Amino acid sequence: MIPILVAHGTRQPDGVVMIGELAERVSTLLAQPVRVAFVDVLGPSPAEILAAEAENGCPAILVPAFLARGCHVGVDVPTQVATSGHPDVTITPALGPDARVAAVVAARLTESGWRPGDSVVLAAAGSSDPVAQNDLKQAAQMVSGMIGTPVTVAFAAIGGPSVPEAVANLRNQGASRVVIASYLLADGLFQRRLRDAGADLVTEPLGTHPGIARVVADRFITANTRIPVR
Repeated sequence: MIPILVAHGTRQPDGVVMIGELAERVSTLLAQPVRVAFVDVLGPSPAEILAAEAENGCPAILVPAFLARGCHVGVDVPTQVATSGHPDVTITPALGPDARVAAVVAARLTESGWRPGDSVVLAAAGSSDPVAQNDLKQAAQMVSGMIGTPVTVAFAAIGGPSVPEAVANLRNQGASRVVIASYLLADGLFQRRLRDAGADLVTEPLGTHPGIARVVADRFITANTRIPVR
């Protein structure tokens, strides 16, 4: 089995390193190397990795490292698989919405200095896909239930409200402190936008947290129950 972690891609070196670190953590859990592919910005693409392995007869499993469904998960990844020529590929569900991912968001909030009573914005990259938007609302509801306070969804790129708008709206409603909970996997342009959005605190991306590695590993394990997890 060829395990492949499929991420979005970023020109930010720190973001690429974070994805590599996530793959290494998952490799340790699976006791075998995990390949990394990107659907945008840089390579290798899933199609390139799969095409190079198409004739060896070994099944491949792709885990889309996205925190919600959307165009990349529903269209780009399947298209890459179809064009690769590889005869035996399994695509797992995306990483979210998932209660374990929500628990990582809650942990990031706690470690950032969030306090009960602070207003919280769950900040995602964004999507025009209604399915992805619904996934993000579910994620916000999960986090809200865990921390006991309402959580507002906002977007760093596509969709509204934007993260700065959400922060400003909460301030106008009387919030004394606003905390942005990053719903991003790795550092990059969108994480920088969160830091510039005017909140009192911004949590770190989720990808280097051990809980995310466990979710990814479980996706591979569920797709191929022959692999034990350490």
